Amino acid sequence: MTMDEVTVQQQPDPLPSPWRSSRFRLFFTARSTSLLADGMLMVSLTTAVLGAGYGAGGVGYALAAWMTPIALLVLFGGVLADRFTPQVMMVGADVVRMLAMLALAGLLVGDDVQLWQIMVLLALSGAATAMFQPGLASMVPQVAEDIQRANALLRISEAISTLIGPGVAGLLVAYWDVAGSFVVIAGAYALSALGLAPLLKLDTTRDDSDDPMWHRLVTGWHEFRSRSWLWGVIAVWAVYGLFVFGPSIPLGAALLTEQHGASGYGWIASADGAGTIIGGLLGMRVRPRRPLVAGACAMFFFALNPLAPALGWSFTVTALTGVLAGCGFAFWGVMWATSVQSHIPLAVLSRVYAYDVAGSIMVIPLGRALSGPAADSVGADRVLLFSSVMGIVCIVVMLCVPAVRGLGRAPEKAVGVSDGGGGR
Repeated sequence: MTMDEVTVQQQPDPLPSPWRSSRFRLFFTARSTSLLADGMLMVSLTTAVLGAGYGAGGVGYALAAWMTPIALLVLFGGVLADRFTPQVMMVGADVVRMLAMLALAGLLVGDDVQLWQIMVLLALSGAATAMFQPGLASMVPQVAEDIQRANALLRISEAISTLIGPGVAGLLVAYWDVAGSFVVIAGAYALSALGLAPLLKLDTTRDDSDDPMWHRLVTGWHEFRSRSWLWGVIAVWAVYGLFVFGPSIPLGAALLTEQHGASGYGWIASADGAGTIIGGLLGMRVRPRRPLVAGACAMFFFALNPLAPALGWSFTVTALTGVLAGCGFAFWGVMWATSVQSHIPLAVLSRVYAYDVAGSIMVIPLGRALSGPAADSVGADRVLLFSSVMGIVCIVVMLCVPAVRGLGRAPEKAVGVSDGGGGR
């Protein structure tokens, strides 16, 4: 079987709603619960580390312990997902994350939790996340025929989980205790595993070769670099992450809190989340002939995200820019995910997506680390103004890549999504 023979195909429109597939409903539920757990983790972790007396520096070390394995191991997660199927890797990852969170809850019940213990458990959870993430892309074409609408629904779920996750964790910490919040997080990962478990029966395309790990990595790299639209976007996205995503969150939060107060910043963040939901809804309805061009044009709105605090706009205007920025980012996400999932062969999709994840996230921590010294040197407002300009420049560069402009909609037809079984 050649790679082209396992590429996702398309049936004529109109495609059935993803909700008609019980497999998609299971996947959607599992993904939503794991996203809720991820959304709760930051508040619970910060509270736990500060409560144990390790200060802001301890929070930084704990976050680094969680993020480093993700960056280092995500490529191997892609290889293993293609080898053993995404479902197996994702269920296993959820089980490991559940156990890590339960162990952390058990430590926090005592009075003498050590920072290194927290870091070890978070590193274990991060390693499991690296095994979980690459399989997401290759699962969507197998559980939904309408890949774009499925991605839009998942984007909406992500936005809602991002909005309510921290609030749920805050309520649990305030009215129960921090150990209890980690028990709930563990329960969410358990629900994710239970939702994914029935999908283990899917007849999934696997890489059954006896090639060593490094050779499988190289195969994924060749598939990645052979598509100029793919590596072109990721190259631009890495620069975007360094100069836009990196500074925008820490410096933007600081300036917005200074300008509008903590509650004002909370409402602005909620406006951004509302925009993300709107962008997901648009992604369900709008089907451009050139999805990457349409998505990139929507990303121009994200330049407003760092621009508003840099120029000190009013609360109302800043909230509106948050809606536009969130909408543009979500619509781009739907267009990008759909393009990747419908143009990359299923047999290597997890590996290719792992390169996507690695290239997209690895430079963001560096951008955040450099944003503080840069703000101290020239001022946070000037750094964010530069970020806004770079956001526009990066999207213009992306649109100048002929392969990006020329990439059209691919035929969409999921592999074995009917509830009657079948598969390949």
